[in-house]
Amino acid sequence: MTCSDSDEKYMKAALLQAEKALVKNEVPIGCVILREGKIIARGYNRRTEAGNVLAHAEIIAIQKACRKLQDWRLEDCTLYVTLEPCPMCAGAIVQARIPRVVIGCMNPKAGCAGSILDLFHEERFNHQVETRTGVLEADCSALMKRFFAVLRKGWKEKKALRRAERLQQEAADGAITEPAARKLPAKMKEA
Repeated sequence: MTCSDSDEKYMKAALLQAEKALVKNEVPIGCVILREGKIIARGYNRRTEAGNVLAHAEIIAIQKACRKLQDWRLEDCTLYVTLEPCPMCAGAIVQARIPRVVIGCMNPKAGCAGSILDLFHEERFNHQVETRTGVLEADCSALMKRFFAVLRKGWKEKKALRRAERLQQEAADGAITEPAARKLPAKMKEA
């Protein structure tokens, strides 16, 4: 199996983790950590479920790997993640001495493996990280786009409902004119 084939195999495992997050209405980011050809830790984004800003896929997987190896140094591991790590996760990867990270898709809004910053190749640090990007990029990106499309649709529906409720209240208070009241959805007029 070539490096490319094995990278795709383990990115698929990370995508399975991301799908677990998606099912829980979390931002679908998944991560696996590999050592000696075996997955030793898995994680997916759980910030909302855990009510904890630190519950990122990479942090969860790093914590599990450290427990399994009983060491904070993950010097002989490879981390696979579906989305380019944020500053916190990139910092944790550097601190854990993980030598190689494989990334599905880049994160132009918060990525710190080259998009916004590149913490993995900062020469002033005592550890640099080899990176490979774009592995199953289309699949990783599609999962993120699907999640945010559904989220945006929900936001629009909530905004429309709030507007309708406000118009109904204004109509009840006599604060709006008859033409404006006609814009109310049928359900709101009956109430």
